[in-house]
Amino acid sequence: MLIVGLGNPGAAYTLTRHNIGFRVIDELCRRHTVHDVSKSSFYGELFKMAGHFLLKPTTYMNLSGKSILAVKNFYKIDDVIVIHDDLDLPFGTLRFKTGGGHGGHNGLKSADSAIGSDYIRVRMGIGKPEHKSQVADYVLHPFSDLEEAHLKEWISKAADAVELLLVLECDEVSSKCSIKGLTL
Repeated sequence: MLIVGLGNPGAAYTLTRHNIGFRVIDELCRRHTVHDVSKSSFYGELFKMAGHFLLKPTTYMNLSGKSILAVKNFYKIDDVIVIHDDLDLPFGTLRFKTGGGHGGHNGLKSADSAIGSDYIRVRMGIGKPEHKSQVADYVLHPFSDLEEAHLKEWISKAADAVELLLVLECDEVSSKCSIKGLTL
């Protein structure tokens, strides 16, 4: 299984809403014994974890598919999980689905273009700004202090769910691990 956390490389983006996928990968790396198997041809940071792979593409969000495809093809991996921020869900929401549209998310759009849309999505709700014109600024800014106070637990629950996805079907994980958004 290839587990991909979407985000943007670089210190300036580390704590942004768009990098929530990277933060879940970091949590999985913290929990497990992992081995760095990155190669420049993978366009990302790649770690091996008990027969599975964890990927943080370093191509920037809108080219994530390039990295996913490179790893998928090199290791001949069929099953992919993509962890990503989702503007259409309230902050703190955790949802799961297989396939579907990209909803305007450039990372998903790139992944769909590279590998098709038939992969498991771990959707992490980040809420949305008041006006559509503020979306780019919103996703590229850090969480508020109030949101940040809930992140450790939320990221931990997302990592728990990803671990379950390695042994259970998506529908089962969805029924056990879905979280409604938080009221802050």
